[in-house]
Amino acid sequence: MIPRYSRPEMAAIWDPEQRYRIWFEIEAHACDAQAELGVIPKEAAKAVWARGKVEAARIDEIERTTRHDVIAFLTNLAEHVGPEARFVHQGMTSSDVLDTCLAVQLARASDLLLADIDRLLEALKKRAIEHKYTPTVGRSHGIHAEPTTFGLKLIGHYAEFQRNRRRLKAARHDVATCAISGAVGTFANIDPRVEAHVAEKMGLTVEPVSTQVIPRDRHALYFATLGVIAGSIERLAIEIRHLQRSEVREAEEFFHAGQKGSSAMPHKRNPVLSENLTGIARLVRGMVMPALENVALWHERDISHSAVERVIGPDATIALDFALTRLAGVIDRLVVYPERMRANLDAQGGLVHSQRVLLALTQAGMSREDAYQAVQRNAMRAFRGEAPFLDLLRGDADVAKHVDARTLEAQFDLGYHTKHVDTIFRRVLEG
Repeated sequence: MIPRYSRPEMAAIWDPEQRYRIWFEIEAHACDAQAELGVIPKEAAKAVWARGKVEAARIDEIERTTRHDVIAFLTNLAEHVGPEARFVHQGMTSSDVLDTCLAVQLARASDLLLADIDRLLEALKKRAIEHKYTPTVGRSHGIHAEPTTFGLKLIGHYAEFQRNRRRLKAARHDVATCAISGAVGTFANIDPRVEAHVAEKMGLTVEPVSTQVIPRDRHALYFATLGVIAGSIERLAIEIRHLQRSEVREAEEFFHAGQKGSSAMPHKRNPVLSENLTGIARLVRGMVMPALENVALWHERDISHSAVERVIGPDATIALDFALTRLAGVIDRLVVYPERMRANLDAQGGLVHSQRVLLALTQAGMSREDAYQAVQRNAMRAFRGEAPFLDLLRGDADVAKHVDARTLEAQFDLGYHTKHVDTIFRRVLEG
């Protein structure tokens, strides 16, 4: 991922030096287990830890000859360990190192992403409570529907990211598996107890059945989960973008002192952060399909998945880390305009209360068909600007036959639409 969208802590997980360090730890822990089993001398295992060193530049130099990254790594390691290096990688195959390392990296990346989601959840919760009773118009198909509150909008996104947190935690557990089972995964030349020891030391669980590689359904689910989280990011980003439109202007991104919105138009205040989040979300979702394609490998292994994972492993996690952090900042500093929300809510002269009027008429004895026609007839006149909706209803003879003026006016009370706000918040925050 390019530096512009990379945060240092996440990028460090995928740094070549860090990757080789994880490889070294896998090999060294395997040596410890082999030594305890009497397969290799204990002094050899100690020598690996004492003198072991890896150098990314040197490994790359060796790989230009070997055309094999793990062999280049082992060669570089041997340059520092000395004769005892012949005991390193006993009974193991390259996938044991590569797949176990990837599991470690994805687990560590997940921990950062979970922390990112926690920060976003905190921002959403704070702003949702702040605007718990701030009335605003709800929209369906982009058209005014019925009243809601801005807090309810935000608590819905909070609940969604709660679900995303649970999904990511489950995906982390699923992908954090260790395989030290040797060629074609039969443990023919290495004891399963070595695998168990390495798994424990690296914070992983044992892969029950490896086929030399860890089955890629685990990784497919992991990246699919990242894709779902990206979709949730975009859904919230699009809401902000719509609310910031000049015609709406109910909320907008914080505009910094000295910030410029356009090189040509000095008045512009654009939702650039939310637009950026929409683009990043597309990138992350675009990496899901290659992960799904990686599931079907030939027989016990091939490396068609390798190039894919070298790209999507770092890029998807780094991009999502950046996006979640940016979104938390957007929400935390979001500028909200309650007066504008109320103006938009009232802009169509009460049409947003049409269902309440419909229900009042049916409860008063009018058939639903006739009630619908009466309400719609007056709604269309109000929509054309002939008069306020309530005034038109008052003057409609069919409506007047069934409900009096006081009952009619009561249907325009916002309280009907906000009376269960507390219940919804409790469901989310306490449930």
